[in-house]
Amino acid sequence: MKIILNFVGIVAVILGVLGIFLPLLPTTPFLLLASACFVRASPRMHHWLQTNPVFGKYLRDYENGRGIPLRGKVWILIFMWGSMAYSVWRTELPWVRILIVLIGVCVTVYLTRFVPTMRIPPSPAADE
Repeated sequence: MKIILNFVGIVAVILGVLGIFLPLLPTTPFLLLASACFVRASPRMHHWLQTNPVFGKYLRDYENGRGIPLRGKVWILIFMWGSMAYSVWRTELPWVRILIVLIGVCVTVYLTRFVPTMRIPPSPAADE
């Protein structure tokens, strides 16, 4: 079972990294999947993912229940809906259009209602 989880985790990391550069491929769900696989199968790979300089902080914050910063949520929703609007515009199949919009609505509801918004404390310089 550990071999399967490690394989799925590695594939998820690759897809997540590709998602940074490809607008229609999501990054966060793949990295969360990779983290969930590695936490069960490979403590070393999970540690690598958690300490990665590019996305480690976001994974740690999410997994520790602190959530996602408001700015991050806004950018996620802007890019997601922009990509989905382009996809809806480019496809001619009505059932695909409906499916894309339904997925977008579900992700938006999940992100806004169930994922905590991380409160960033004011910087000390703001008090001066």
